This record gives sequence, structure tokens and C-alpha cells, in this order.
Amino acid sequence: MHADPESPACREETQLLPDEWLKVKAVPANGNLSPGVYYPTVSKRFVDPRNQAVVPSPSPTNRSHRHGATRRTRRRAILKNGECNILKSRISQRRMRFLQDMFTTLVDAQWRWTLLVFTLSFILSWLGFALIWWLISFTHGDLEEEHLPPMQEASNWKPCVFNIYDFTSCFLFSIETQHTIGYGSRTTTEECPEAIFIMCLQSIVGVMIQAFMVGIVFAKMTRPKHRTQTLLFSKYAVVCQRDGELCLMFRVGDLRKSHIIGASVRAQLIRSRTTKEGEMLSHYQTELELNADGCDSNLFFIWPITMVHRINAESPFYGVSAADVLQERFEIVVILEGTIESTGQTTQARSSYTTSEIMWGHRFVPLVSYNRERQGYEVDYSKFEETTQVDTPLCSAKELDEFYGSQTDRRSIENVESLVLKMPDRTPKEPKAENKDGDYTVTL
Repeated sequence: MHADPESPACREETQLLPDEWLKVKAVPANGNLSPGVYYPTVSKRFVDPRNQAVVPSPSPTNRSHRHGATRRTRRRAILKNGECNILKSRISQRRMRFLQDMFTTLVDAQWRWTLLVFTLSFILSWLGFALIWWLISFTHGDLEEEHLPPMQEASNWKPCVFNIYDFTSCFLFSIETQHTIGYGSRTTTEECPEAIFIMCLQSIVGVMIQAFMVGIVFAKMTRPKHRTQTLLFSKYAVVCQRDGELCLMFRVGDLRKSHIIGASVRAQLIRSRTTKEGEMLSHYQTELELNADGCDSNLFFIWPITMVHRINAESPFYGVSAADVLQERFEIVVILEGTIESTGQTTQARSSYTTSEIMWGHRFVPLVSYNRERQGYEVDYSKFEETTQVDTPLCSAKELDEFYGSQTDRRSIENVESLVLKMPDRTPKEPKAENKDGDYTVTL
């Protein structure tokens, strides 16, 4: 693979990095150029580790990004707070479908609507049964002037409910009956069988309303969704080399002491794709293989962990370079799932990364250290989003493999014993002495 340092492609790659970075373009003996690697200009001279060529540092210049170059952003399917940016429209019989599952509808609704339904359910039930009690008293004649409570003893009148004067008295009796307050001033009698039946019915309906509405409020307050507020995703994802491979990495963390049991992290790439038949799939989802510290995506989640997606031949980013990230339109959706240790409920936290949130040539800084004073591992969350710039090829992983060979070939070369450097033996040796017979003697 040949490249001209003064070519437009090389100049374009150079302008993608900050001013204090220098691209080493030393030509080895075979005339082939290595893929673009940048190093910070911290000294006046640099030595290319591949060919030991010394490259002088250029004078500081004010580089700027390419004129007219802009990142093509994709509209998010998942917002940074984990909410799905999905709007549903033109649903047939939408109200009927949602009313059939009233419990879930009220749990998912906003608090103002849930509290409004909570209040109206009690007030309307009180008013409805108050009207029934008023009708019972009216039809029985308890509301006639000569049958009111002050005249009942003189006229020897026995009402359906004692101490009922008007609709207000019926409303108070409805509240007392539904919530079993039992003040004692208003009570039913055996004069009206319908009054006894309504009293039993209202008691049953009141218990059902309380159980339903209290269950909704409790379920809404204890939703596992609230646990996601203390689960963190890094704002940016980074791309750098790890163990000789380009890797896409992001960081996850948990603020609480109660851990997530059986935590697992998944990542999906959403981008457009054209099939062999020419069909355009605008939101095609591809699963990304993740691991953390050499393990799979199942985490021992006691401190923040950096999730790693290795960009190899099986990765959809295999042919994507740093310049391509500026022009591509895709979204990486990350999902953290697990069981809450304190409640036993399953929770799911989500976030996403677009092309504008991928930092090429950066690496997350360590944030876990041992505190000798407090005798424990301390996590500095002020460094959760902090990254540092590292020298990283701007070409794709595919181009790296074409230049260096496949990752397997590289590992096999690295494992050759003849290429392993060993410390020389510094044990002093005694000089050999030759005797008369021509033999050598060694003094121990």
C-alpha cells in the first residue's frame, strides 16, 4: 500500500486531529508507508517505532478542520436519558385498546393524570352513592317536612337512614359508609331492604376502588424505571487501539451501593442497509459483540466498567475509518439490564451514541484507585467522562489488516520465541587457561 504524504487524502486526515498532533510519515526501506498514526508533539524530535526513523517536529501551526466539513447527524431513536423517541399515530381503536388495560395505562401516564383519576374516582363514587341514598330517602318519604329527624319522634316515623335532612346529609353518609368511618349519628335501619343492599354494595365498591388506586400509585412509585436514574453511561464513545486491534469503547457505572445482579450490556447498531434485491432498510439493526476486561457482556458490576467492541472482520465497523465517521449516519443503542438487589425487580437502562458522539483517538482515564486512609477502593466519578488522546491510526481496521496482515498472523509472529527480547547474562566468567597438553582448565 503506497501513499503520498502530500496527497489530498493524507492532508485530509491530518486536518482531522488537533493542532498539537503530528503524523509520522517516515518511509521504510521497502518504500511502503504505514497507516496514518499520530503522536502528540511534546518534544522536538520523534522516533518512528517501526523503522527508528527520526522525524523533526514542525513548528506550531493553526490547523483548522476542513472547510465546509460537517458531521451528518442521525435523528435519535433512543434519547440520552433512555427514552424512546417513537411517536405512534393512526392507531385504530386506540382509546378502546388503552382502556381495556387501564392499570398499565395509568401506571405509564404522567403523575398529574394519575392523581386526577385517583381523586375523581373517589369523589364521583361518593357523589354517585349520595344520589342513590337521596333517592331512597325521597321515595320512602324521609325528606318530607313532617318526617324530618326533629319530627320523627312525635310522628312515630322510622326512616331508612337516621339523621338525613337533605342531599348534604346523604353525601356525608356516603363517605362514612364507603370508608367505614362510623361517626354513629347516621345509621341505616331495617325499614328499607334496598338501603341495606346499597350499603353492602358501596362497601364492596369502596374496597375495590381503594385497592385499585393504591395499587396504581404504589406500582408507579416503585417502578424499576426509576432505578435507571443512578445507572450512568458515558456521554461519548471512543475509538482507540487495544492489544493491537481497533476498539469501540464506552463506559457504564452505578451510583448506588446496592448492586445490579446479573447485569448484562448489549449494543445494537441502527443504520440503513440495501439488500441484494435493492430493498432499502432504513432502520436495520445489527447486534454488536461486547466484552469487558476479557469477559463476555455479563458484568460483575461493582465499579464502572469500560465495555469494548473489537473492530474485527465480524464487526460492521470493519471498513469504517475516522473520515467515514464524519460522513456516516448511524446510531449505536446500548442497553444495560439486570435485577435490582434490594427489590428483586428487573430494570433496563438505555442510551445511544451518534456519529457526533464518537471520539476517534481517545481513551478513558482510570477512575478506580485504592484509598489507604478509608481502606477501600475509591471511585472518582468526576473522571467518568474524562478521556485522554492517544496515537491511533485514522484508517479502518480492514486497511490495518491489509497492511500488517490479519490479527491471527500478527499474534503468531509475536509468539515466536526468537523474536522475544531477553536480558543478557551478566554473570562474570573466569578466563580459560590452557595447559601444556593443550587442554583448558576452568577454576571454580
